Amino acid sequence: MDYRKDNCNGPLASTLPHSSFQSSSQSSVSYAAYNAKLNRRDGAGGWSPMVTDQEPWLQVDLKEQMEVTAVATQGRYDSWDWVSSYLLLYSDTGRAWRQYRHEDGVGSFVGNVNSEAVVQNKLSHSVRTRFLRFVPLDWNPSGWMGLRVEVYGCSYKSYVADFDGRSSLLYRFNQKSMSTVKDVISLRFKSHQAEGVLLHGEGQRGDYITLELHRGRLDLYLNLDDSRLRFSSRRVAVTVGSLLDDQHWHSVHVERFNKQVNLTVDSHSQHFQTKGEGHSLEVDYELSFGGIPLPGKPGTFLRKNFHGCMENLYYNGINIIDLAKRRKPQIHSVGNVTFSCSQPQLVACTFLSSGSSFLSLPPAASATGGFSVRFQFRTWNTNGLLLSVQLNPEPQRLELQIINSRLLLTLHSSGHQKSEVSADYRVNDGLWHSVSLDTRNLPITLTVDNEPSSMIEVWEQLESRGNFYFGGCPTLDCRYTSPAFQGCMRLVFINSQPMNLSHVQQGLLGNYNELRFDTCTIRDRCLPNLCEHGGRCSQSWSSFSCDCSGTGYSGATCHNSIYELSCEAYKLIGSSSGYYSIDPDGSGPLGPTQVYCNMTDEKVWTVLNHNSTAPVTVKGSSLQRPHIMKFNYSASAEQLQAIVSRSEQCQQEVVYHCRKSHLFNTKDGSPLSWWLDRQGERRSYWGGFLPGVQQCSCSLEENCVDMNYFCNCDADTDTWANDTGILSYKDHLPVSQIVIGDTNRTGSQAVYHVGPLRCYGDKSVWNAATFYQESSYLYFPTPQAELASDISFYFKTSAPSGVFLENLGLKDFIRVELSSPSVVTFSFDVGNGPAILSVKSHLPLNDRQWHHVRAERNVKEASLQVDQLPLRFLEAPADGHLRLRLSSQLFVGGTASQQKGFLGCIRSLTVNSVSFDLEERARMTPGVSSGCPGYCSGSSSLCHNRGRCIEKSNGYVCDCSQSAYGGTTCNQEVSVSFDKESSVTYTFQEPFSVMQNRSSQASSVSIESSSSRAREDMAFSFITSQSPAMLLTVSTFSQQYITVILARNGSLQIWYHLQTERSPDVFSPTASNLADGRLHRVRIHRVGKNLYVQIDQDIHRKYTLSSDAELILIRTLTLGKVIREENFSEEVMEAASKGFIGCLSSVQFNHVALLKAALTNRGSSLVTIRGPLVQSNCGALADSSSHTLQDQGVTPNKEKEPLGHDSQKDLAVIAGVVTAVVFIAVCALAVMTRLLYQRRQAQRSNSIKEEHRHTMYTDYRTEIHLHNSVRDNMKEYYI
Repeated sequence: MDYRKDNCNGPLASTLPHSSFQSSSQSSVSYAAYNAKLNRRDGAGGWSPMVTDQEPWLQVDLKEQMEVTAVATQGRYDSWDWVSSYLLLYSDTGRAWRQYRHEDGVGSFVGNVNSEAVVQNKLSHSVRTRFLRFVPLDWNPSGWMGLRVEVYGCSYKSYVADFDGRSSLLYRFNQKSMSTVKDVISLRFKSHQAEGVLLHGEGQRGDYITLELHRGRLDLYLNLDDSRLRFSSRRVAVTVGSLLDDQHWHSVHVERFNKQVNLTVDSHSQHFQTKGEGHSLEVDYELSFGGIPLPGKPGTFLRKNFHGCMENLYYNGINIIDLAKRRKPQIHSVGNVTFSCSQPQLVACTFLSSGSSFLSLPPAASATGGFSVRFQFRTWNTNGLLLSVQLNPEPQRLELQIINSRLLLTLHSSGHQKSEVSADYRVNDGLWHSVSLDTRNLPITLTVDNEPSSMIEVWEQLESRGNFYFGGCPTLDCRYTSPAFQGCMRLVFINSQPMNLSHVQQGLLGNYNELRFDTCTIRDRCLPNLCEHGGRCSQSWSSFSCDCSGTGYSGATCHNSIYELSCEAYKLIGSSSGYYSIDPDGSGPLGPTQVYCNMTDEKVWTVLNHNSTAPVTVKGSSLQRPHIMKFNYSASAEQLQAIVSRSEQCQQEVVYHCRKSHLFNTKDGSPLSWWLDRQGERRSYWGGFLPGVQQCSCSLEENCVDMNYFCNCDADTDTWANDTGILSYKDHLPVSQIVIGDTNRTGSQAVYHVGPLRCYGDKSVWNAATFYQESSYLYFPTPQAELASDISFYFKTSAPSGVFLENLGLKDFIRVELSSPSVVTFSFDVGNGPAILSVKSHLPLNDRQWHHVRAERNVKEASLQVDQLPLRFLEAPADGHLRLRLSSQLFVGGTASQQKGFLGCIRSLTVNSVSFDLEERARMTPGVSSGCPGYCSGSSSLCHNRGRCIEKSNGYVCDCSQSAYGGTTCNQEVSVSFDKESSVTYTFQEPFSVMQNRSSQASSVSIESSSSRAREDMAFSFITSQSPAMLLTVSTFSQQYITVILARNGSLQIWYHLQTERSPDVFSPTASNLADGRLHRVRIHRVGKNLYVQIDQDIHRKYTLSSDAELILIRTLTLGKVIREENFSEEVMEAASKGFIGCLSSVQFNHVALLKAALTNRGSSLVTIRGPLVQSNCGALADSSSHTLQDQGVTPNKEKEPLGHDSQKDLAVIAGVVTAVVFIAVCALAVMTRLLYQRRQAQRSNSIKEEHRHTMYTDYRTEIHLHNSVRDNMKEYYI
C-alpha cells in the first residue's frame, strides 16, 4: 500500500548533523561521509571511499522513522568522480537491511553521468524507515566513486505495539455482538517468525474472520453464515504475500463490502467473493489482535501467537493501539504488550554466488572433544554446499549439502569409502530452517528444525582440522563437487559459541568471499506468478521457470497455445476431418475447446455440439407455463463468441414441426414461442439472417402453405406442418435457449431439434492490405503487451527494406522490419537498453512470395522466427525491467516518422492473438489498398497438406517439399508396398539435435525449461493384415526410442522410451484389430508430457508421459523391419523382427517425408532401403473406396437420411455398372488424348520446357529440402 501524500516531498538530509552520515570507508578526512550533502562543496565536495574498499556504501540516519518518497544523487563537486548506478537499502535499526526494488522487481537506480547534474529517482512505492544506505554499483570509468545525496519525504504519526509471542490485545464491543456489512482493517507489521495470528473474531452463528501468518505468507479466513464451512474442519484461506518473516515492515489492508473482499499485502492484492448466503459479518463480544486467547484460561492460546510489531492498527476507523496505549476500557491487554518496537539481533548474511561464495570460520574451543555446529539458512536452490569440515586423520572430511532439495550429510573416509545419512525433509522452500550437527558423541547426529535426528555411526570421535567452511569452499583448501550455497545464513554457532558476523565483515574473524552482510536479499520470483494460463512457477535463487504441463500452452511463460486458432488453420497444415482442440484467442485468456472440423467440402466447417441432440416433443405448454430448454455447448460463452467473431459465416438449423400450435398470436402478432441468443436476448424469427423480421423461412422463400400467415404453423391445421429454418445472423448465434408456449390445446403438439453451431472460414487468415506508398501506414490502438507480446503475420514484397510495424512509448519501443533483402529484424527496449534479434535467410525474402514472421517477447526471453529458418533467441537480463510500456498507436506498414515505410502486402496480422482488420482500415487510408493481388493471396487452398503456394508470372506452382504428399497440388498419396524384409531408414546427420517443427518456437534457452517443450509430429496411413508388425521406429544416439507397432491382437501400440533408466511408456489408443486389410490413418502429436493420438476419424485421445525429455541427437527413422539391435522390450523386438507386410502411405515425421525421400533419392547417403520396395497407389485406392463411407459417418443430420434401403441398394448396383462402363470408355479416351498430347508437347517452346522443369524440380528434388529441413530446424541462440 502506498502511503505517499501529495505534499510528502520535502528534503530530509540537508539539515541532518554530521553524525547522521556514515560510510564503509573514506579516501581521507576531506572525503568523509558528512560532506555528501546535495549541492554542497564542503571538504572535497562529496564522499569518496578508499580505492581498496571492496564493498563501499554511504549511510544516512534520518534520526526517526520517516516516510521516504524519493532520493537524489550528484557526483563529487568539480571532479571526475560520480556513481552511474547504485542500490538503495533501508533499515529501522541500521543492522538488518532490505533492498528497495521497483514495481517490476528491478533493484538498481540510475545515477549520474557527470559531477554536477542532479538525478532524482521517485520511489514507485514509498518506504517508512530511519536508515538509508546507498551502495554504488557502477561509476565513471575515467574517475572514481563520488556521491552527494538528498532524501525526500515527510514525517508521519506512528502508533506501535510489540507482541512477544505470548500476548494479545482484545477489543471488546459495547453490545453482545457486532454485525457489519462493511469492514476496513489496516495495519503494518514486522515479524520475527513465519507463523502467528494477527487478528481473530468469531460469532455463535458460525461467522469468523482470521488473519494469520503461515509459512511466511498471510492467510485470510472469512465465513459469512456459510453452514458448510461452519461444520467443516477444513477452512479455506485466501493467501497473499511471501517471505513476510523478514523483520521488515509490511502493510496490510482488508476491505469488505457484503460478499466482496479485497485483501492487499504491500503491492499484491487478491479480490474474491465469500461463499454462503450471508452478507454481514457477525462477531460476538470481542476481536483479538496478536493471538486467539482461550476463554476462561488467561495466557492460553488456541493458535501460535504473533511475535513482532504492529503499527497503526485500525479497525473500521478505530485506532486500536492508541486506545490500548491510553488504557481505554474497551481494550483488554493479555500478556506483555509494550508500545515500542524491540530491536531484533537476528542479523543475516547473503551468499551471492553459486560458484565462489564462502564463509570461513575458525573452530572455537571444545571442552568435551569433537565439535558441534548450529545455524539457520533459507534458500530456493535445490543443490548447494552448506558446510565442509576437514577431519583428523587426513584425508577424512565431513560435508553437509543440499542435494535434490534434501539435506545430505556425508562422512568421507580414506579411499573412496563414505557414510551418508539424509534428512527426508524439503529445505529449499524459502523459509528459515535450523540445522544442528553434533559429533561430540560417537554417533554423528543431524537435526533439521524439530524433526527427528538422523545419525551416522562411527567408531571413534571425530576431530576437526582447520577452519569450518560454510556455503562454499576455496578450491585450494578443500574439495567439493556440489555448487556453492546461494541463500542466507544467520545465528551461526560453533561449539555453542556464537560467531559475530560483523567481526567477519571487519576482517577481525575468519575469511569470506562474495558475501553481503547485514541483509538477506532473498526474493520470491513467483510472486506475482508470471507464468500464464495456470502454469506452475518454480524458482531458484536467481531465476524462475514455468511448468506448462497440462495447461494446453507452451513457452518460457506458458504464453503460446499448443493448439491452432481455428479449423481453417488445421487444414492449412495438412490435417483431415476430425475432432480437434482449437484455441480461438490463441495466447489470450480463454483456453482451448474441442470442436469437430469437417474438411470434406471446399469450405472448412467448425461444428460445436450441445447437450440436446435428439428431437424433443412438447405437449401441454402455455405462455403461463412454457416449455423451456437450455442448451449447453462444448465451449464457454466467451469461447463461442470468439469462434463466431473469427468465422466468416455461421449458421444453426432449427427443425420445427407442429400440429395445431401457433408460433405467433394471429390477432396481435405477439410471439407464443421464441428462442434466446447467446446474450440471452429474446428472438422470434425462425430462419434467415434478418433479425428484425418476425417470420419463418417459408415466408422469406414465399412458399408458406397459407400465404395469409408468415409461418406454416400459424395456419393451425390438424396436420403436421414444418417451419424448419436456418439461422445465420452471426451476432445472435448460437441459440442458448428455446421456449415453446402453445401446445396446451387438444391435439396440440410440437417437435423440435436444434442442430449444432456450424461456422466456416477464418476471417483473419487472408485479411490483407497492400502498401503502395512508402509514406503510408495503418494505425491501431496500442495492444496490451506489458509482460508478454507475440506478433505474427505474413508478408510479400519486392522492396529491399521496410518497417512492418512499430509501437513507441516514452522510452520503450517494439519494432519488426525487413532491414535488408534477406534479413528480418525484431528490436525492442523495455528499459534495459535496446535489444535486437535478426534472422538472415540464405535466399532473398523480397521475392514476391509469402513469408511468415513470428516475434515474441516475454519476461524470460525474446524470439524471432521467419518461415522455417532457425529460431533465434535472446535471454532477458537477470533482474532487469519486465514491463514494456507503450503509449503511442501501433503503426503497421510504416512508422510515426513516415520513414522506412513498407511496400508490399501484409496479411493475417495478430498481436497477442488479437487479429487486426487490415482490410477495413485500408479502405479509408490513402496509399493503402484492401486485399493483396496474386494467385496465392486468396482463401481457397490451392496447395494442400502443407504444400506452399509459389507465385509465378503466369500462374502458380505448389512446393510440396515439406509435405508427405506429391502431385501438382500436394494432394496425391505417396504410397509404398512392403514385404517382411522391406525397410526404409532415414539417417539424421550426426551433428544435429532433435528435429523440431515450427511450433517449437517457444523453446527456452534455459536448461531447466527447454525439455518441457519437446515436440514430435507424426502422421501416416497403412493397410495390412499382418500382426504383430513394426510400423515406425525413431532411435537416438542416447538409447532413446519411439516405436509404433501392431501387437499380436492387431491393436496399435505406441512406445516412448525417453529415460533410459526407466521403463518405457506404452499406450494402446484402441483395442480394435487394425490389421484388417483396411486403410487406417494415424496422427501422433507430443508436446512435453502430453501425447495426442488420433486414429481415423476418432476423437483425439490425450495421454500423459512419465517424462517431458527431448529426443537427444536423433539417429534414424525407420519404416518396416528393424535390423539394428536396439534396447527394445520383448514385444517390440518381436514386431521388429516380423517387419511390415502391406502398404504405408504419406509418412511424415516432423519435416521428414520419408517415403518421398526413398522414392526420389535412392542414391542418397541419408536414405537406406533394404528388401523389395515398390511404389504403389494402394493408399489412394483404399482412400477413395472408404472416403464416401467416412464422410457419411460424420454427417450430423440423421433425419435427412433417405428411406428405402433395399431400393437404394438396387440403384447402387445399377449405378455401379453404368459407372464402370463409363469409366472404361473415359480411360480409353484419356489414353488416346495422352498420346496426341505427348506428340504436341514435343513441339513446345523452350520457355515452356523451363517452366515445366521448375514444377518437376519443386515436386521431386526432395533431397536438397531434406538437408535444408535438418539445417533449418537447428536452434540457434544469441545471448
